[in-house]
Amino acid sequence: MKELKCHKGIGPTVEGEALVADDNFSARYDLDRLAGVFSRPQHKLHGQSYKDRILVLNTSKGGVASAWMLHEMKSRGIAPKAILFNTANTILAQGAALADLTLCDRFEDGDVTGLIRTGDRVTVIPGEGRVIVEPVD
Repeated sequence: MKELKCHKGIGPTVEGEALVADDNFSARYDLDRLAGVFSRPQHKLHGQSYKDRILVLNTSKGGVASAWMLHEMKSRGIAPKAILFNTANTILAQGAALADLTLCDRFEDGDVTGLIRTGDRVTVIPGEGRVIVEPVD
């Protein structure tokens, strides 16, 4: 088990399985929000389900449309449990807050996409700026 420190985030404490890619994230262009999968063929997570996962990605892209899409996804029950970024933009952070979706960024230990692996069990404690990782064997 390892503990990562990050900037204090938003949303509730959550626990789940990580889905990781050294790629960027746009709720508008990367996702099929009805099927709950990454749909852009060029995305490294193409075809994989994000529902109830802890997404770990490089940075957020997009504007107001991506922000309100997080709220819409959460209201339909087809959303990730949390999103962890190296850097998140302000608009997506506002969208996560509106959706009551957990979001953290700016990890002290380096590139978060290299610190967590797909399948790891992750607990995100945004109010304390802590992420606990239980590596998959």
